[in-house]
Amino acid sequence: MTRFWSAVVHGLTPYVPGEQPKLANLVKLNTNENPYGPSPRVLDAVRAEAADTLRLYPDPGSDRLRAAIAALHGVGADQVFVGNGSDEVLAHAFMALLKHEQPILFPDITYSFYPVYCGLYEIAFRTVPLTETFEIRVDDYLTPNGGVIFPNPNAPTGRLLALDEIERLLAGNPDSVVVIDEAYIDFGGQSAVDLVARFPQLLVTRTLSKSHALAGLRVGYAIGQVHLIEALNRVKDSFNSYPLDRLAQAGALASMEDHAYFEGVCEKVVASRTRLAGAMAEMGFEVLPSAANFIFARHSGHDGAELAAALRERSIVVRHFGQPARIAPFVRITVGTDAQIDALLAALKAIVNC
Repeated sequence: MTRFWSAVVHGLTPYVPGEQPKLANLVKLNTNENPYGPSPRVLDAVRAEAADTLRLYPDPGSDRLRAAIAALHGVGADQVFVGNGSDEVLAHAFMALLKHEQPILFPDITYSFYPVYCGLYEIAFRTVPLTETFEIRVDDYLTPNGGVIFPNPNAPTGRLLALDEIERLLAGNPDSVVVIDEAYIDFGGQSAVDLVARFPQLLVTRTLSKSHALAGLRVGYAIGQVHLIEALNRVKDSFNSYPLDRLAQAGALASMEDHAYFEGVCEKVVASRTRLAGAMAEMGFEVLPSAANFIFARHSGHDGAELAAALRERSIVVRHFGQPARIAPFVRITVGTDAQIDALLAALKAIVNC
């Protein structure tokens, strides 16, 4: 009965999240989840919060969590916005900061939620092709626009844009909001948060889903100058004044405070990424340089869809993107535990006959 749908809904092409298969003995390497789990302090904090106080609304401002985030990044708490996962933070940024007369710019190969937000909020956009080596070229964004957004490292390629290049991008776009989506920055590279004080148009978004292993709690945040954060809060309070529940706030705060655990997990993922990329290169794969918790790779003798299907037959799930066409030969593989990587490498050797 689609006749009851609004015109906007009729025109939407929704985002398709990574599959969450329910197969036994599965090696799941398709959604960039952290293989090591959250800090034990997180579990203790969530258990403690599961009390009679759940009958009360949570703190609408998440004040303690925002203070912890601000302290970690060396900014004021009024420069921090938190939301129900970075996807919600990004959604508010699209509405609050990127809806203008001129089209916004983002790469042609990037996080596929961006065009979905544009469709939902009726925002004009133009995609900018990556280079032949799948890199973002700053000069392509030094043109009139209604805003710029991209992940750094980019997804699904994993390639990193250096901080001095981001600075050059900001200098060349003084009148447009630039959103740097740092979902994966903790696995390599320097955060653009260091530039926030100097550039009033910069908003940096981050998530606790990946490096903090809290994908199930849905906590994301943004850092920018006060006027940008105020715009996000105006949208939030016109949509959902209580985005983070009590359990999410408690768990996220505990995770932010256990920095030693966080650093240890990131180091393990980076070491495993290096091992995985090296082993696959020895099998004849082209592996793009990655600063994320995944790799993006192709093999000259095997199509990406074929590789993904062959791995699935061996109970290993990776991500394949059929569009755009030039990334169809690739598969994106989440960095897993050592045991998961061993299973993956053994399967790949069998598939490519190494």
